[in-house]
Amino acid sequence: MRVCLASTSPARLMLLRQAGIEPLTLAPEVDEDAVGAAAAAARGAALPPAELVLLLARAKAADVAHRLATQGSFDGLVIGGDSMFELDGRVYGKPYTAEEATRRWQEMRGATGILHSGHSVFRVSPGVDPVEATAVAEASVTFADDIDDDELAAYVASGEPLLVAGAFTVDSLGGAFITRVDGDPSTVVGMSLSTVRRLAGQVGVRWTDLWS
Repeated sequence: MRVCLASTSPARLMLLRQAGIEPLTLAPEVDEDAVGAAAAAARGAALPPAELVLLLARAKAADVAHRLATQGSFDGLVIGGDSMFELDGRVYGKPYTAEEATRRWQEMRGATGILHSGHSVFRVSPGVDPVEATAVAEASVTFADDIDDDELAAYVASGEPLLVAGAFTVDSLGGAFITRVDGDPSTVVGMSLSTVRRLAGQVGVRWTDLWS
C-alpha cells in the first residue's frame, strides 16, 4: 500500500518515517491565502481556526489526490494537513521574520495556547473515485514562564521558529521551552498520527499495512 504526503513539511515527513512509513511527497498546488480569503468572503467573516485548518488540509490533499488519480497508476493513501496556533483568541501561522517570532514568544512566555491541526486522507485507486475522510486534532501547549530575553534571542537567531506554525517546535530546539502538552504530542509536531490512523481505517486501510 503506497502513501503520498501532500506536503513538503520536513516535520510531517519525519513523523511518518518514525511511524514506519516511507511516503512519496508531492507539493500541493494550492494558494492557501486565496482559499482562506474566498471562504471568509463567502461567510462574511473569518473562519474559526479549526474550520480553516480543515479547509486547507482538504484543499491540499484533494489537489494531490486528483493529480495522482488522473495518472491512473497510484494505489494507496494521500495525506494532507494544515496547522495553526491559537493564543488568546488570535490565530498564528508561520512568523517568517525574526521580529514577529520574537514578539510572539514574548506573548507566549508562561501562557497556554491551542495547536489546531486539520487532516484529510484520500483513498486513491485506479478506476475508482477517491474516497475522503477528515478530522481536526487539537492539543494545548504551555510555555515556560522563566524564558529570559537572551534565551529567546538565541532561539529566534537559530532560525527554527521562523517557518513553523506558532513559531515553535516541540521535537527540536523549542522543546526545552515547553512545560506541558495536553493531547496527542504528534499534533504539535505537525500531524496527529493517531488521527491519521483512524482516518485510514475509515477509508478501508489498516494502519499496519502502510508500514514500509
